[in-house]
Amino acid sequence: MRELDVIGVRVEMPSNQPIVLLREVGGQRCLPIWIGAVEATAIAFAQQGVVPPRPLTHDLFKDVLEAVGTSLEQVRITEVKEGTYYAELVFPGGVEVSSRPSDSIALALRTGTPIYATDGLLEEAGVLMAETDSESEEVSEDEVAKFREFLDQVSPEDFHGQPPER
Repeated sequence: MRELDVIGVRVEMPSNQPIVLLREVGGQRCLPIWIGAVEATAIAFAQQGVVPPRPLTHDLFKDVLEAVGTSLEQVRITEVKEGTYYAELVFPGGVEVSSRPSDSIALALRTGTPIYATDGLLEEAGVLMAETDSESEEVSEDEVAKFREFLDQVSPEDFHGQPPER
């Protein structure tokens, strides 16, 4: 398993399909996942520290975890089958719950939970990117520019023929 950082959410043109890009910590591989608009908004809100007046679904899940006295230990993005990505939420005691990666990422950002991907998934669906400053915790303008360049060079069909995560 390799730890991932969330670089950000952007809209891939011309399809207007949201995409979340994750980067391997200490590595050069990135994992692009096409996601839904609602999930893209939830991830972007978490990254930007936006607190809605009423809890959104992922905020509610975080509040429920806190209320019942448990935590989310890690998120694992495990595989892609026929263009569909799969993830697991891992709780104390080894309890694992299947989840969409976009929901898992949105929850992980709200709870400060690490995100991992299997080596096999990164080998299969990862994309090599130019090395970035891994010391920086914030997304730099250079990373955003590289992400935009990456999006200009790929299409959803480059990743197993199906753009949206399901």
